[in-house]
Amino acid sequence: MPKRKQISTMNHPPPQTTAITTRTTVKKLRENPTPSSKIPFQSRKIRKLTTTATVVYNDPTKSPHPPLIKIPKSLSTKPEIDAALNHLRSADPLLAALISTHAPPKLSPNNSPFLSLTKSVIFQQLATKAANSIYTRFVSLCGTHSDVVPNRVLSLTPQKLRETGVSARKASYLHDLSDKFSTGFLSDTLILTADDEKLFQMLTSVKGIGPWSVHMFMIFSLHRPDVLPVGDLGVRKGVQCLYGLKDLPKPMQMEQICEKWRPYRSVGSWYMWRLMEAKTTKGNNGNAQGVVEDDQSGGF
Repeated sequence: MPKRKQISTMNHPPPQTTAITTRTTVKKLRENPTPSSKIPFQSRKIRKLTTTATVVYNDPTKSPHPPLIKIPKSLSTKPEIDAALNHLRSADPLLAALISTHAPPKLSPNNSPFLSLTKSVIFQQLATKAANSIYTRFVSLCGTHSDVVPNRVLSLTPQKLRETGVSARKASYLHDLSDKFSTGFLSDTLILTADDEKLFQMLTSVKGIGPWSVHMFMIFSLHRPDVLPVGDLGVRKGVQCLYGLKDLPKPMQMEQICEKWRPYRSVGSWYMWRLMEAKTTKGNNGNAQGVVEDDQSGGF
């Protein structure tokens, strides 16, 4: 029978507990335990549960109550506009000089998102006077402004819409917008509460509503503070003029130059329109005062 190898105990200190070798010894230890035979246990503090404990839910899906709806910040109040102007003055000296020569943006009342979007579609690529005329006839066809709702617009045939001056293509855009509202893909509440990125994705899925239209809607209808319409010619020309650029800035360059305006790029953009408006007016009659002609150049 082969010998069993002895395991070296070098560097392995013997256990500190008492060795138990026989049943008799075990019995004695049970009857008369010695201090060395007692195995120490660390005391544990037991927390008492009460019904008044405050529970914080980090996961909305596990909360017994639905999460509160958070509405994104808006430029609908004077204090918020004042905060924007103070930030822009300190962040951009060139813009600060421009701010000092123009009145602050005006506050304008909000229409319902659906009504504002229908107006945006109708106004696309039209002169202000012609667009206003068509829009007035469109509202009259629906009834009143409060009657411009998805189901009412869907009930109007393309031919009926054409009678107001709306083109066949725009009639299809209005129907697609109304359909997305009626099916729940879009809603006034969803539009008011969605963050800028999600809102941009949802609205650009509507036929006829592109990035420029969404940016204008976010600035002038929702009063979102941090929108930079990189595709707007007036804003691009304003940035070119303000910073003395040789060429018209491309979208990526616009993002880089206007980064310092965050989180109030909407207000910075508004002053780019004012800058170009003043230059145009000055060239026409020698007066540097800008003239406001419609909602998209007048204020928030």
